[in-house]
Amino acid sequence: MRDLGRVLVVFGGVIAILGLVLWSGIGGSWLGRLPGDIRIERGSSSFYFPIVTCILVSVVLTLIMSLFRR
Repeated sequence: MRDLGRVLVVFGGVIAILGLVLWSGIGGSWLGRLPGDIRIERGSSSFYFPIVTCILVSVVLTLIMSLFRR
């Protein structure tokens, strides 16, 4: 049970640091506006799906998770 607590504390710290970085505006200028993200605007409606950003976040989280498994 102690190991689970440590993992949760580490994940919480990583999420808090990531939130502070994004809140400060450092990652906000490019995150969600990568080449390959889908944006369709027609008239007064718009559709936006950041598929490349989702893939990038997934790869980063997978790498972080694989480090904790070892």
